[in-house]
Parts: sequence; structure tokens; C-alpha cells
Amino acid sequence: MMYRVVRGVSLLFSGLFAGFLVCVLVLENSLRGFDASVYTQVRLVELDSLDTLASVTLIPAIVTTVVLAIRSRGTDRRVVLVAFALLLIVFATTLAINLPINSDQASWSVQNPPADWSGVRDHWQVAHLIRTVAALLAFGSLIASALTHRAPAHHDARPDPVVSARIRS
Repeated sequence: MMYRVVRGVSLLFSGLFAGFLVCVLVLENSLRGFDASVYTQVRLVELDSLDTLASVTLIPAIVTTVVLAIRSRGTDRRVVLVAFALLLIVFATTLAINLPINSDQASWSVQNPPADWSGVRDHWQVAHLIRTVAALLAFGSLIASALTHRAPAHHDARPDPVVSARIRS
């Protein structure tokens, strides 16, 4: 039972996180047609709470995927470990590129954006694309694992009374 709950929570949070990243990717792509002031204003709005949403979805996705990998066996474990590795790519990309840029952008002025704003935007967006693809692949790996796995055997499990009754008759 606990194995199923962990798998479900892993799927839930990795799916929410991947969906969140896709939404941000679409928004960021839409912003490419606007000038520096509009881009800066929207980024400041994004930075208000989206980092928190990313944390409350990515961290549980990683933790439950680790637990799932520990509990899994064979091919299922390898597929879950691929998902975990992809989530680590997301985490590392976020720490190394996106968060430092977010920190810099938080002090940008809508009335006077920096001269290199489009270069910074492009760098952030490429890193975001990388982590979005990795998150989607991780979610896909977890889905594949859920569809093909066999639950671990429980040595102390009690026999199902309905099945036992049918066997006896």
C-alpha cells in the first residue's frame, strides 16, 4: 500500500512540476515579442511567487522518486533512476543558471531595464527549456514505470480471504 502511495505522490508532484514548467515556457516564449519594459514587468510578477511553486513541487518530486527507486527492483528501478537523474538535471540547472538570473532580475527596473536584458533573457530561457525537457522526460519515465512495474513482494502479507476460499473450493 505504501509503495502505491509513494508512486502516486511521485507522479503527482513530478507531473505538477513539469506542467508548471511548460506553462512558464509558453509564457516566456510569448514575451519574446515584447520590449524590455514589458519583459521586465512580467518577470518581476513571475518572481513574486513562482520560485515558491517550483520548490513545493520539485522537492517532493525528487524525494518521493528517491524513495521509489529504493523500493523498486530490476528494470523498474532503472527507469525510476533515470527519472531521478533527470530531476537532478532540473535541480542543477535551476541552481546553476536560473536562480542566479532570477536573483539579478529581481532588482531590475521596469522603467530602466539593463542594456543586456535580451541576452540575459535568452540565457535564462535556454536553461529553462533544458530543465523543462528534463522534467517532462522524468515524468514520462515515471509514467512508464507505473505502467510496467510489478509491486515488491511482501513476505509478511496475509493471504486474501476471497482467493483462499476459492482455492479451497
